[in-house]
Parts: sequence; C-alpha cells; structure tokens
Amino acid sequence: MRFSFVNPNWDFSGSTYFGCRDPHVPLELMFSVQQTRAAGHEAQLIDAQTENIDIAATRSRLDSFDPDFVVIPTAPSYLFWRCPPPEVRIPKRWIAGLPGRAKKVIIGPHASATPLAALRKTGADIAFRGEPDANIPKLADTPWERIEGCCFGNDVSPSLGVTDMKTLAPLDFADYPVERHWHRHHVFNGEGRGAELEFARGCPWACTFCNKTLFRNKFRERDVDAVLAEVDTLVARGVDYIYFIDEIFGVGKNVRRLLEGIAERNVQIGFQTRIDLWTEETLDLLGRARCISFECGIESITDEGRDDLNKNCRISTERITDLLIYARTRIAWVQANLILTDKDDKAEIRNWQDHLKAHGVWVSEPVPMYPFPGSPLYVQTFGAQPDDDAWERAHTYYTQHFASGDFSDIQDANPQQLEALECTS
Repeated sequence: MRFSFVNPNWDFSGSTYFGCRDPHVPLELMFSVQQTRAAGHEAQLIDAQTENIDIAATRSRLDSFDPDFVVIPTAPSYLFWRCPPPEVRIPKRWIAGLPGRAKKVIIGPHASATPLAALRKTGADIAFRGEPDANIPKLADTPWERIEGCCFGNDVSPSLGVTDMKTLAPLDFADYPVERHWHRHHVFNGEGRGAELEFARGCPWACTFCNKTLFRNKFRERDVDAVLAEVDTLVARGVDYIYFIDEIFGVGKNVRRLLEGIAERNVQIGFQTRIDLWTEETLDLLGRARCISFECGIESITDEGRDDLNKNCRISTERITDLLIYARTRIAWVQANLILTDKDDKAEIRNWQDHLKAHGVWVSEPVPMYPFPGSPLYVQTFGAQPDDDAWERAHTYYTQHFASGDFSDIQDANPQQLEALECTS
C-alpha cells in the first residue's frame, strides 16, 4: 500500500501558540516513513512548510502518488507537541483541501488527548494516540481495532503508541530537501544552515505544567551510533548546526558518549535541558562539543515555587545561579526560563534577572501556564481527565485568567477564541 505523510504549511495567526513559527524537520513523519518502508509499503513525504507550497501544489503531488492513506500532524514537529497550538485549524483546512480516495490520518497531541473531538473537528478518518511511528504501517494489514493507539469512528483505543527507540535506524534524508531547511532553532545571530535531530524521547520527571503524559512520556534513548550517522549525513549536506528536540537533553547514560562523538565533528548544537543535570565538568564537555544554545527550564527562583510545580530540582537557587553563569563562559547563548507563579516575589525576580543578565545569561519574563489537555496541570485545574471539550475549556481559562500583558512576546497579543479559530476558512 501507499502512504503519504504531509507536514502542512503552518499558520499561527490569532493563536496562543508560543512555540517557534519557523520550519522544523518533521521527524515525527520521517520516522513513520522509515517504518512504513521497512514494513514493505511505499511512502511519500511532503514538507509543505519547508518547501513553502500551498494545498493545491500538495494535492497535485498526492494525485500523482495516489496514496491509500494520508497522514497529517495536528502540531508542528515533535518539538512542539508538548506546547502545541490549541486549535486544529490548519489540519482541518488541509484535510478538507486534499480530497481523494485516501483515508485521512491525524497524529499529534490533539489526537492523543481528545481523539474523538479531533476526528470530528478535522474530518479525518483515523487518529493515533501516542507515538505513531511503528503503528501507522499496520493500517495496511491489521484490523484497526487491534492496532495500539488507533482510533476511528467511535472506537477509542485505551492504549498509547510507544516506539522502541532502538528500532529507529539512522535517517538517510535521501528524499528530504535538507538544503532548503535554513532555520537554526534557538540561535539568534550569525549565519549557517540548521536541522533538528532526536536522541531521546520522554522525560523521567512529571512537572505540573508539562504536556507529555499522553505521548513521549517514558524516557528512552536511541543508539548513539545511529544518531552520529545522522549527524554525518547532515554535515555532508551543508548543515553546521543541529538542535536536539529531546524533551530533556542530558538525562541518559549515553549522552556523554554522544557529546564526545559530536566534539569530533565540525558541527554546533543546541537543546533544552535542566541545569541540575550539569556540572562544571560536563559544561566543559558541552563547550568542546560546540554547544551554542543552552535553554534551561528554571520555572521558579524559589525552592517552594519549584516544589509547587513538581520540578524535583536537586539543587538550590544559589547553585542554579552559579551553574548558569559558568555555562555562559562556555556557551554563546544560555537562557533561563521562568513561569508565572505566586511563590515568587516580583522584586526578587527582577533582582535575579538583573544579576544573571549582567553575566550574559538571558532570562525570560515569567509566563503563564497553559493547562494543556493531558498535562498534570489540566487535571489539577479542572479536576478530571480531558473530555471532548477539553481544549475549549483550557483555552477559555487561559485567555480569561491572564491579561494580554502576561502572554509571551512571541504569542499573538490578542488571541482569538478557539471556536473562532477553528471555524476560520
């Protein structure tokens, strides 16, 4: 059978989305393509955002391939499944604009948390909960009700797809337009060509605000040699910066070996992490591995605030401060992110920000938490697991409880309500 995997040309106008709006390598689709071909089926990948093509151009390429299934994510890149745009406006629009005999399949955070609502809103035929990489190919020859995470009609799978990371062979990027992928994620000056890779999925912590419970939850590493093979492939095609999309880079037992391998290659790296995973010694290793973008979730400047967010942070604010300042002596961009919490005094936050900025560390303004359906915060806020109205409930709460001045500076200053966004044609 033939499977087409389509990354839409995303648009976030009017949205509360606070992720990056530039194109990213659609790894969630590329690994699915890999697994589909390994199962003996034909697969086509179209990254409409990187290629900057519209629905009509995409439909023309689909018509030539004549797929049996078309797979579309409800959020851009695995990197942003944990903080997705709450609306499904774009997948809805693209599914409506890609007619044909193929069954339409959605994957992503909306399909994982509220599969029936996601099917109804987008008009898709099938939704996958959890990680879809290894399960999508089974649509060709397995009863759908027996496929892990597969939802259709009124049938909701009680299970979530979980990929065995050791089965993910190196991506060869043979049919991907690497040379058109210019974005260097979380790098704010200089020139070059970037790409994204994945070393590990999941996270061993369960922070209140984090939306990863219903997908990419359990921590797992890939084979180091497989990742280094991908690095070599990308470098050979002109990439000089790689951003690792891992939920929390630096946890696994093999991360040191990966960094030592990267240090031997002519490439720079960036990632998100926790500062309490690092020491002066390992920060020195990051410097040797040419890390130039180091983003840390600090969340609160007090032990009480971090405990309230279930951070399970192992070090004090004083130690956090010292490590961030030391990191800046080795890494060009060091960022500390804060969340809006009533445990922190505003004057103390300002003093802490000023102290770190004086040492070259960039510190965010505290931003409000969005109670994403499926996150611990959603259950804490509403007292129940998500139902079909979960996204509307979360969105209304967020926009009503926070003034526009509290939003991140990369969000729309006047976001629309979810119903208005999803009815936009």
